[in-house]
Amino acid sequence: MKIEFWSDIVCPYCGLMDHRLHQALNRLPYGDQVRVIHRSFQLHPDLPRAGVSQRELITMAGAPATTVDRVLRPIERAAEAEGLTPYHAVDRTLGPTDFAHELLAYATDQGRGAETWTAMFRAHFGQARKLWTVEEVLHFAAEVGLDHDEAADALRSRRYRARVAADQREAQRLGARGAPFLVFDGRFAVPGAIGLDDLLAVIDKAWAESHPTPQPLPVIGDTEGMCAPDGCAVPDRTT
Repeated sequence: MKIEFWSDIVCPYCGLMDHRLHQALNRLPYGDQVRVIHRSFQLHPDLPRAGVSQRELITMAGAPATTVDRVLRPIERAAEAEGLTPYHAVDRTLGPTDFAHELLAYATDQGRGAETWTAMFRAHFGQARKLWTVEEVLHFAAEVGLDHDEAADALRSRRYRARVAADQREAQRLGARGAPFLVFDGRFAVPGAIGLDDLLAVIDKAWAESHPTPQPLPVIGDTEGMCAPDGCAVPDRTT
């Protein structure tokens, strides 16, 4: 079974859902048979490379200042309650994540995609790290043990840019209007963050649909008899 997970590393709901996915799969008896495929969904590609603060972005978007206390602080409290701390949804800088996503695509090709996504969420939300320039992203790559020269070539050649863009187009084709966006075994989608209990229920539903319990076939017609390990017999037609 596979779960496709579209997200952006500056999306606080996405970082929370990455944590919940780990928790859910650790709880399920078949969790090691579920493959999480991370895909890119850039939320703010037009932000300046220098970045803007979360409060500045709220103003730029024309959203009310109450967004901080109404939306973002509750995310921080939820993360803390679930053992994900510190988690900076407010006091941080946001910027364009194209280079970050291209590094993540490179890491995926190295067989280290899932762990690098999680590490990048923790770097951004745990440390309020800026990951908008090639240099910032390469510093992160070195910290997680990716080959510096190969990572630098991947970013400077922009050879993963088309894949990142294709990820976003596919999400939009499937109906995504933002992130997180999760697709469970190609059967149904969940747009947005959900709690751990709901996530467990969705994964269980997808698993049950893709791994149905075998049922006995209906019996049709009369038979002359049957042989079993303990002998042969004719059917009893007296009833």
